Amino acid sequence: MNLSLEGKNAIVCGSTQGIGLAIAEELALLGASCTLLARNEDALKEAVHKLDVQLRQRHNYLVADFNNPDELKVVIAEYMQSHTVHILVNNTGGPAAGPITEATEEAFLNTFNQHLICNHILAKAVIPSMKKEGYGRIVNIISTSVKIPLKNLGVSNTIRGAVASWSKTMANELGQFNITVNNVLPGFTATQRLTTLIDNIAKRGNTVVDIVEKNMMEEVPMKRFADASEVAAVAAFLASPAASYVNGVSIPVDGGRTGSI
Repeated sequence: MNLSLEGKNAIVCGSTQGIGLAIAEELALLGASCTLLARNEDALKEAVHKLDVQLRQRHNYLVADFNNPDELKVVIAEYMQSHTVHILVNNTGGPAAGPITEATEEAFLNTFNQHLICNHILAKAVIPSMKKEGYGRIVNIISTSVKIPLKNLGVSNTIRGAVASWSKTMANELGQFNITVNNVLPGFTATQRLTTLIDNIAKRGNTVVDIVEKNMMEEVPMKRFADASEVAAVAAFLASPAASYVNGVSIPVDGGRTGSI
């Protein structure tokens, strides 16, 4: 099975911590040169130094805030003038938790811009390069909520579903160019976002964090949370030559928690 990414260049979003950083680390181990994209330049500089360079990869970073799509458009356009991209990993933090009936219109618009619009800006920028190279992998890190909506994540459920439909439509259009578009759906993964969600649930329920964690793990057939590296492994496979005929799918990485086939 060919998993080598030597000679391939990847852009990985939200890659200073958590799942995004784990994906960049995995892609680098397979030989890819990674460009990390996030808003915190100090964190980006630190993250770049964590990436493997044994195959003479050249890693760098781009600074852009997904709260400002116009800024992102300028940054990626300038970058593409002098770079080739084979792999794009769209990944950004989710919106605040809460019931959909309490969500503001602004929350929907902001999240739509951060997720779908920014994903679209990046995809449009890199697709010409992928077509020229005859190799393209777009991997979107979304959520298992595109299969079954999750409790108390009203805004996230709505926008993640929109991203999944956008992704499937793009996969249908780009497959003929040897460009695949797929989604990875993380379940409960041991990241800072999960810690924050657990803390919020504990506070609202006037209970302790350990009980919340135990209850959440009980929902998972494997009775534990995922490590970010386990999500990264699936994303890396989808980015590899081995996944050449996998296109337009959404793959849960959730220990079996999602209650659908």
